[in-house]
Amino acid sequence: MTIRVALADDQQLIRAGFRSLLEAEPDLEVVGEAATGRDAVALVTRERPEVVLMDIRMPDGDGLWATERIAANPALDGTHVIVVTTFELDEYVAQAIRAGASGFLVKDTEPVELIRAVHVVAAGDALLSPRVTKRLLERVAGSLTAPADDTALAALTDREREVLALVGLGLTNEEIGRRLFLSPLTAKTHVSRIMSKLLARDRVQLVVVAYETGLVAPGRSE
Repeated sequence: MTIRVALADDQQLIRAGFRSLLEAEPDLEVVGEAATGRDAVALVTRERPEVVLMDIRMPDGDGLWATERIAANPALDGTHVIVVTTFELDEYVAQAIRAGASGFLVKDTEPVELIRAVHVVAAGDALLSPRVTKRLLERVAGSLTAPADDTALAALTDREREVLALVGLGLTNEEIGRRLFLSPLTAKTHVSRIMSKLLARDRVQLVVVAYETGLVAPGRSE
């Protein structure tokens, strides 16, 4: 199966570099490029790719604006946005996740990680490892956290709350299974049910919920 990818970045050199790397893979196809947020939304709406590599800082509607509109369009449920960021320099990273981004890449990422990230996100999983996502969210926790509100957790069982807390700590399904004496498959089933109950697009949003409901506090590692 071919994974269709759209590129959104106002720097042509970066788009060209990403295109060259992606199109060297037999199962990846770049369906278009956009240099502005507005053009990115139009491109994604027209082509409906599985993955979008989205820069944040673009003219005429930035990447945050574009991500919000893509995530809000029910017709684009099969499209996953990867925010391409300068990491600690982008103050909008947390907002991008809340808007529906599936994860992050840094612009100087290794080529093998770029290819891996596209495959992982296209499959509907968390981008990179949950632990990497957790570290990034730790950096932007100030813009994620409000007074803890755990009303969103009312639909979860006690076991599901335990699993959600461990997802928020950055544990993989295998690690959750070992911690709770479950098989990895059972842990994965719990995660899937939690996503369904909380209407989360992916595992990254579960990490956000874990922080915002107070299940996980910034700086906690165990």
